[in-house]
Amino acid sequence: MKRGFLLWCAALATYAFLYLPLAVVVLFSFNDSELNAAWVGFTTHWYSRLLADEVLLQAAGNSLLIALVSSSIATVLGTMAGIAMHRWRLRLLPFLVLTPVAMPEILLGVSLLLFFRQVLDLTLGLFSILVAHITFSIGFVAIIVRARLAGMDESIFEAARDLGASPWRTFTRITLPLILPGIVAGYLMAFTLSIDDFVITFFVAGVGMSTLPLQIYSMIKVAVTPEINAISTLLMGLTLTLIGLASRFAPELWRSKS
Repeated sequence: MKRGFLLWCAALATYAFLYLPLAVVVLFSFNDSELNAAWVGFTTHWYSRLLADEVLLQAAGNSLLIALVSSSIATVLGTMAGIAMHRWRLRLLPFLVLTPVAMPEILLGVSLLLFFRQVLDLTLGLFSILVAHITFSIGFVAIIVRARLAGMDESIFEAARDLGASPWRTFTRITLPLILPGIVAGYLMAFTLSIDDFVITFFVAGVGMSTLPLQIYSMIKVAVTPEINAISTLLMGLTLTLIGLASRFAPELWRSKS
């Protein structure tokens, strides 16, 4: 009994440490004070003020565009990689696909920066950010799709081949519908990672190109205002929603990680 009580206390303390700072950000986004040091009163002024901030809106639009395009391309490539890793068991392929997932973000950001500038002599901007986001998102999509395939009965595909179905017909009629929840979950995960990314984007954005995380970083250099709390709250809500949807579409992946 005592051991169970201590475990509950430890769990509550851990979750409080993780989520109380987030709760404070949400709470102070409704604080009627520009100083943001003490609670003064309730207001939604900071959310309406966001709609008039052209710089923040431009940065948010850039983030949404990058997230939509990069996650779409990464989902297609990651799905193919996940199927290939499951079907052919090549030793080199998992290493190539999953290395960006395991690599520290700062190392990946520096590597991509050197590759774009010294190898390709590419001007940093929207295109470099898209390539970078696609690079680190492919592995996450491949992991989810591969986990989805691992839980399936291989006899289903063998039965389709025995009945004369071509490889393409087997894929479109059987494989694709079965792994579609995993593909959707991979897309949502890639979108979430892209719209939230700061470290890699910081290295490959270039001059004059700003995303929402980069814009928030430039604003907090001066002070953490309620306006920053408001945009952070909206971004946090979007992120948690997408992660929740991804966990609903691919629950077996989350169970395997728990």
